[in-house]
Amino acid sequence: MEKLLIFLISLVMVVRSSRGDDNKLLTASKLEMFVDDLPMMPKIRGFAVKDGAIVPGNLTIGMFHKLWKFHRDLPETRVFAYGLSKESATVPGPTIEARSGVHTHVSWENHLPSRHILPWDPTIPTAMPSSGVPTVVHLHGGVHPPSSDGNSNSWFTSGFRATGPTWSSPISSYPNVQGPGNLWYHDHAMGLTRVNLLSGLIGAYALTDPAVESPLSLPSGPFDLHLVVFDRSFRTDGSIYMNSTGNNPSIHPQWQPEYFGDAIIVNGKAWPRLRVHRRRYRFRILNASNARFFRFSLSNSLPFTHIGSDSVYLSKPVKTRAFLLAPSEIADVIIDFAGSATDSAILHNDAAYPFPTGDPVDETNSKVMKFIIGRQRSPDPSRIPRHLFRLPKPALHRAVTTRYIAMYEYTSPSDEPTHLYLNGKSYEEPATETPKSGTNEIWHVINLTDDNHPLHIHLGLFTVLEQREIKDEEKFKDCMTRLNDAIKCHVDDHAVGKRDKVAKHERGWKNVFKFQPGFVTTILVRFELLGPGNTTYPFDATAEPGYVYHCHILDHEDNAMMRPLKLKP
Repeated sequence: MEKLLIFLISLVMVVRSSRGDDNKLLTASKLEMFVDDLPMMPKIRGFAVKDGAIVPGNLTIGMFHKLWKFHRDLPETRVFAYGLSKESATVPGPTIEARSGVHTHVSWENHLPSRHILPWDPTIPTAMPSSGVPTVVHLHGGVHPPSSDGNSNSWFTSGFRATGPTWSSPISSYPNVQGPGNLWYHDHAMGLTRVNLLSGLIGAYALTDPAVESPLSLPSGPFDLHLVVFDRSFRTDGSIYMNSTGNNPSIHPQWQPEYFGDAIIVNGKAWPRLRVHRRRYRFRILNASNARFFRFSLSNSLPFTHIGSDSVYLSKPVKTRAFLLAPSEIADVIIDFAGSATDSAILHNDAAYPFPTGDPVDETNSKVMKFIIGRQRSPDPSRIPRHLFRLPKPALHRAVTTRYIAMYEYTSPSDEPTHLYLNGKSYEEPATETPKSGTNEIWHVINLTDDNHPLHIHLGLFTVLEQREIKDEEKFKDCMTRLNDAIKCHVDDHAVGKRDKVAKHERGWKNVFKFQPGFVTTILVRFELLGPGNTTYPFDATAEPGYVYHCHILDHEDNAMMRPLKLKP
């Protein structure tokens, strides 16, 4: 009876969403590029000032259903947006500016309607209240107690009329105990992450520490900008287009392996323009796409100087001419427009989709935004220091456990993907990764699929030690499919192929990394603070409901490339 009910619900959802497909799909190339100015997202403080002292902040941020203008010539689009009010809500949401060592408390409120604006698939593990859109917020890159991590089963609907099995409180507490860096917040509801983010539930979170950052003299104020980049497709009526028929509709009526849109959006506008002075700018670039990788370069060949990767500064700056950014990764870069030989520059993208062996980019999705550069050189007191922060180096001798994490993709008889698992297990199965709080572990991540998977580990930071190609991959994959045991399948005899060097700008501490297909990638994972000094978490990291680790291609995460991560004392 339950299976019949789920099938009927899914059938209704497909019929309902397919009616919207009667509207013509917009050809993205018909929208003129670089006609809208880059929006600056509103900023809100995650702390307060009392009698001249910085004290913890208390915010109330809602999720609202509203209209949003993605392009001058596109009708308004129905979206879900974060904001202090419906009128001020934006896509992306407001940038939360927090202080290292100062708590930020956020009361998240769900003001969303009874029905979703996009098709969703109840045949994958999904939050399914009788009505209302389930949401829960995860602060990506944050170091916080499990109750504030945004567990996928801690979802809630409007007015808390329905809540998930691990929901406990409407208030999330972020102690901000880590050093300065770039984070972001987004929805994390079970089985709905891909559609809730696609609807607009994303926002930047900047953790600052003026005492240690100011002496660096990096570009600041109006020359320090967030760029939240993602892709979308639209119908001619302005609505977000998402294919409502799955690649295996008899199994999953709606689910598709990856979502790709032809329009490239930055800070809520398609292919925007930004007027810049001839001087240094700092750009905190977040890839908030569901599945699209970006490989960025500038048409005038200016270099990027990397000063941070994900939520952590680098120890020293690194220059690149182009760099690859997976979904959920953040690159903190400086561009010096004073060195430009031209008065404009296009930010380009040439990453195939799916990455790395998918379709090549075209005229629309190969361009991201345009910089219009002033002709006169501007005064510039900023600098790029030779050194940034002294951070702990990987201490391999401190690793207490070695784990093998295998990535699998399963297909139908017609060789169409049906679902993806980590270690051959569903999300609902008991946790097998149970690190001890305060320890380091070595993880060998074995990618047995054809895709590059950005793996995100909640709470833990890690550094990449080695990327080694798998020899006799089909033989090894066949054994792993049968036994699901890397040791019994003699992984050490197969992980002997070529070594791929880790890019210099990605050799620091990260919370997500791109795991190549056909490779064993070895990482050192740290389940303690990044020091110096006391590295003990100032909260109980072993409490329920624990944490998770997952692929950050959202269509994979939802179905169901995610596993529980339970720390033990």
